[in-house]
Amino acid sequence: MQRKIPMRQCVGCRVMRDKRELIRIVRSPEGEISVDATGKKAGRGAYICRDPECLKKAIKSRALSRAFGAEVPEEVFGALSKGLEESI
Repeated sequence: MQRKIPMRQCVGCRVMRDKRELIRIVRSPEGEISVDATGKKAGRGAYICRDPECLKKAIKSRALSRAFGAEVPEEVFGALSKGLEESI
C-alpha cells in the first residue's frame, strides 16, 4: 500500500503540489516571519513554489501578508528570491 503524499497549495499560483516541492515560510508564535528550510519550525506556515514567477505573484497580490495576518518584511522576500535564484 502506498503512503499518502501530503499536498499543499502555493500562495502565488494557487496550485496544489507535493509538500516537498514547495518552500515553507513560517510565522513563529512570537510573530517573527522567516523561511523554514527544514519544514518543521513551530508556527503558522504558508507555502510557495520554487518558481520566481510565483513569488512575484505572491508579492503583488500580498498573499503572504494575508496568509499570516501580518506584514511580511522585505528581508524575507529578499531571502526567498535569493534562494530561488540559487536553485535554478
